[in-house]
Order: sequence, then C-alpha cells, then structure tokens
Amino acid sequence: MAQTTTSILRPVLILCAAALGCGAESTPIFSDQTTALGLNIGTDAACWVDLDNDGWTDLVASGAVWHNNSGQSFSKIGEMGTVVAADYDNDGFVDLFSWTQLKLFHNEGGHGFREVPLPALPTLSRGACWGDWNNDGFVDLYIGGYEDWNKDLTYPGFVLLNQGGRSFVATYVDATHRSRGVAACDFMRTGHASVYVSNYRLQPNRLMIGDGTGSLRDRATDFNAEATSPGFEGGHSIGACWGDFDNDGWMDLLAGNFAHRDKRGDQPKSRFLRNMGPAGGCHFEDMGTCGIYYQESYATPAAGDYDNDGRLDFVLTTVYGTASFGVSNYPVLFHNEGGFLFSDTTSAAGLAKLPPTYQAAWADYNHDGRLDLACGGRIFANQGPAAHWLEVRLKGDGTQVNRSAIGAQVRVKVNGQTLTRQVEAGTGEGNQNDLTLHFGLGGCNGPLTLEVLWPGGRIQSFPKIGADRIIEIRSNSKKAVTLHPQSH
Repeated sequence: MAQTTTSILRPVLILCAAALGCGAESTPIFSDQTTALGLNIGTDAACWVDLDNDGWTDLVASGAVWHNNSGQSFSKIGEMGTVVAADYDNDGFVDLFSWTQLKLFHNEGGHGFREVPLPALPTLSRGACWGDWNNDGFVDLYIGGYEDWNKDLTYPGFVLLNQGGRSFVATYVDATHRSRGVAACDFMRTGHASVYVSNYRLQPNRLMIGDGTGSLRDRATDFNAEATSPGFEGGHSIGACWGDFDNDGWMDLLAGNFAHRDKRGDQPKSRFLRNMGPAGGCHFEDMGTCGIYYQESYATPAAGDYDNDGRLDFVLTTVYGTASFGVSNYPVLFHNEGGFLFSDTTSAAGLAKLPPTYQAAWADYNHDGRLDLACGGRIFANQGPAAHWLEVRLKGDGTQVNRSAIGAQVRVKVNGQTLTRQVEAGTGEGNQNDLTLHFGLGGCNGPLTLEVLWPGGRIQSFPKIGADRIIEIRSNSKKAVTLHPQSH
C-alpha cells in the first residue's frame, strides 16, 4: 500500500455561478456505483477513513474492510465488526474500534490489523466515538451501553481513557440510559470536547460536558439539549449529528428521533437544536422539525454539503420498510434552504426508495470535490454539477494534538457567513464521515482565510488559501500544503 498523494483529480465544471447561499442552484445527481466499484456491502453502519496513508479514503461497512484503489475501485482486505476510527497510539496510522465486537484493532503500518487487549467491557453497544477527553494528545473512547429488552436490562456505557497509547482505563460507567448514537463536539469552543448521547425508550438525551481533565458531566437539561417535546421526558433518539446548519460559526445538533403515534399522542419528532453562541451561553434553542416531515422510523442522520452551495444538508435514514398502519418508510435526503428550513430532494437527487438502514456517511472518495454517500448498502457517486469547494486534512503532532486531529474545527468566512466543520470520529448511530473536512463554496473561488481551533484551545489562522483543492494543515506547522492538484 503505497505512501503517496498522487491523484486523478478531475477538473471542476462550474455549471452554476450562484454565490454562496443565494441564486439558482443545480441539483446534483447521485449514481449507484456499488457494483461498478467492486463493492458488496450490507446496510449496517459505515466508516470512511484512509487506512494506509495513500491519500484515498477507504471504507469499513457492515464489518467488511475495503481498500480504495485511487477512486476507481475497491478491494476487500478484511472482516471485522462495525467500527469508528482514530490513531489511538499516535504512530501515524488510524486504528479501528469495533463497537459491535467491543474490540480494538491496531493498524500495523497499513499492512493489516492486530487485536489489542482492552479492559473487560460487560456491555452491549450500538455506537461509540473517539475524542481526547483529557487533552493529553491521545484519543479516548466513549462507548454507549444499550439494552436487553426481554430481560429489561440496561447495559452500562463506558469512558475509556487512553494511557499514552499503551492501554485504556475505564473511568466512568453509567447503566441508567439505553444509548444508541454517540457523537462528540467542542460546541462551546473552549478547547474541551463534550459528548452527545442519543438515548432510546423515551429517555432524555445526555449532553456530557467535558472540562479537559477527562471528566464528563451530564448537563443536557441546563443546555436544553434533551431533544424532546412537551409531555415527554425524552424521545426515541437513535442517532444525532453535529453541524453548523445556519453558518454562524457555532455547531448545532440534529437529533434523529424514532416516533410512534400512540394513545399518548405524537412522540417527540426528529428536531434541530440551534447553538445560540456566546450571547446565549451556547445553550440550544429547540427549532422543531424544520421541514422534516413525519415518518415513524427515522434513525441516523449524517450531515454534508452535497451540492457545494455552502450550506450543510443531511440524509436521515429509516429502519422500517413498512411502519405502523402499513405505511412505507424510506431514507430521505434533505436540502438546506437556509434559515433552518429543509426540503426533500431525495427523488430529484436519485436516492428514491432506499432500503431500511442504519448506514449513512459522507466522503469524497474519488477526489472530484463532491461528497459521495454510503447509505442503504450502496455507494452513490455524486455526479452533479459542482460549485467551488475546498477540502482540508488536519494532522496533529502526536504530542499536544492527537495525530488524527479528532476534535479540531475549521472555520472559513465566505460572503459574510462563517462555515464550520469539525474532525469527528463517530456520527449518527455508529457511522463515521471521512476525516477530511469538506467545504462547499458556491461561487467563491478564494482566496480564503482558514481559522483552525485545535483540541486544547490553540487557534491558528491560514490566509490566502485557494479554492478547488485539497490541502493539509499540521498542528506544528505555520503553512498549509496543497495536495491536490499537486503542487510543484
């Protein structure tokens, strides 16, 4: 597996000259390329990540590991459980934690994986995420605990603190909530990561606030982050995703709520929680459904700007083919119209009638500047018209910042708006978007100024960045390096 960054980057064809957030917008077309790429994947969660540092994001989906052959095809190279990925020992290669098997696999320099021991974990999990909870430069794990419904048993969730890349120690155990998705974010921009835990069985979601010491404390009620509605303690949240949906520079939340209609009335629907920023103490305003029309079995959301207009869109899966009263349910692609209004563009985008699935994750697997989608056991290549774009790879120094730069944020100001993306290792219910950050820029072709917030709170600024390229920024460098198209 070669250590190279060569590319077959195709020229970006601008068919829509609309400025960011305004003007006419073209509709991208997703094409099912699963068979053409040599893939055969199930419908369980997906993780996009570059396993061998060749510059191309690989895929772990439904337990199978697939190597990306320069964006042209994929080759199966292994089997393991459903995973989230990060470089836990800072050796420069991402490792894999299987939350279905509760096993950790060390990446042997891009040539295979070796299982390494973990503390005993008497749990059943539906999701996990990586994050540096104590800011020591090594990523830790938050593992959600689920349930045995027949035995009325709640399995415990765990925090595993990384001991310098050598071992892990369980420091927090909770067996009171039946967790599904787990996702982390420094939503207050303090340099300390917090964790959002989606809970099932009408239990309130938890917002575990981090203080940078490894301690996480639930303050969901204080921050209005429980994602419920009047008359209910909580909802049936399956997965949630973080994203700056209104381009104000602050990360918001989208909770995917499974919602029955019963004698108590309508259960809490999927909903947006808007981060009110410093003026509001970074508390959340419950915006309601914002255009997410009712389906009973909504499950896991994944956010990405699929049409490069600068606004975060999202896909929201469903897990019933036929829901209550014989009503068909299908995953939906929602387009961000601005102002927390979202519209259904599923059919127009070529994603109609996807099967029931917990799988939803975004990556630009072929380096053409357009986000592609893993969903429903299929890989959809984004072949629609592309506006300007920028993709950013962040690398930590392995001392102050973990090598995968998990928890880092990048902000870009474009036409009076602030686009924000974060490096995250876990979204929705056990999925993972590519670690490379994707920005749609609409009609803006630069130059741009990037602001990077590293874990721990250090901020760096990088001016005069061009559009339509992939760049790499290292935490111990003052320069951004253009990877694609290749610089000379």
